[in-house]
Amino acid sequence: MFDNVYICYSTPLTQIDFEMLGTLTNPLTKNQFRLLTILPFLTCVGLLAYALYVEHVLFLMPCNLCILQRVVFIVIGLLYFLACFKPAQYWGRKIFGALILLTTACGIGLAGHHVRMQGLPPELVPDCGPSLQMMLEDSSIWEAVSSVLKASGNCADIQWQFLGLSMPAWTLICFIGLFIYTILWMFIRIKES
Repeated sequence: MFDNVYICYSTPLTQIDFEMLGTLTNPLTKNQFRLLTILPFLTCVGLLAYALYVEHVLFLMPCNLCILQRVVFIVIGLLYFLACFKPAQYWGRKIFGALILLTTACGIGLAGHHVRMQGLPPELVPDCGPSLQMMLEDSSIWEAVSSVLKASGNCADIQWQFLGLSMPAWTLICFIGLFIYTILWMFIRIKES
């Protein structure tokens, strides 16, 4: 009755029954892996839907950095969506994972810069600049991106908070979560059959 019961403090670590941990290390089926691949896609869709809700229902206008962070979420979501179609290919998963990690790192940089701008004293905040749409009409995309990264004063405004954190702080947390998830996702084992 008590064959598998061990007293941890008097039993060497090698004798502990790890049978219940086996489910964590077993390879996943392709469908299980697809589910783990579609979850971050759905997360990105949900985050973008909420951003549109905040913009069009709560009437909080996004700044240039907010728009760029949305673009990063779109790219991450699309990469995960495309990765659903060839889940068992080892190198394909590594390539998708590397692209997602690179994109997520860009998102971390953008959101971190945005949070830093919101923490600046009012006298150090740069003046407001033109909108992203106006910059794209008047200059090349690289000049517009460069100008956006210098940011305008409205990027420092905190219009929304939840649990004491601004929206850029929450997007930073989401980007970090997606980065960690992607690292784990890249090394999940999949059954060959």
